[in-house]
Amino acid sequence: MSDLSRFALLPIDWNLSPEHAVTMYLEWGNNNWHAEYPPVRSKDDYSIYFVVDTWGERPMIRLIRRNSEDAEDLAVLDMPDAFLPAWKAEYQDMRGVFEPLPLIKEWLKKELERGEKK
Repeated sequence: MSDLSRFALLPIDWNLSPEHAVTMYLEWGNNNWHAEYPPVRSKDDYSIYFVVDTWGERPMIRLIRRNSEDAEDLAVLDMPDAFLPAWKAEYQDMRGVFEPLPLIKEWLKKELERGEKK
């Protein structure tokens, strides 16, 4: 079980992928003002989102707070064993930072909901 309940009230962007985050925060001017994610205006703009990091031996789920100056890990969790077969079926042994699969997002939402109910 994770301890994500302390992050239950954060404004998590469930649709923000690592690719969109790079476009928004690291490549200023690379996105359209009319896009789903318009360019950031200042370092006060930030997003909170989940990614799956597969650079290590085991996939890790990270909750990240990013602005134009920094990316901070708010939480880092081992991917539960139950999700490893689905992850491997989708990405094999690819290394990188990815958007969580829908079933992982659903699990994360349930873990966060436990905090809202306390």
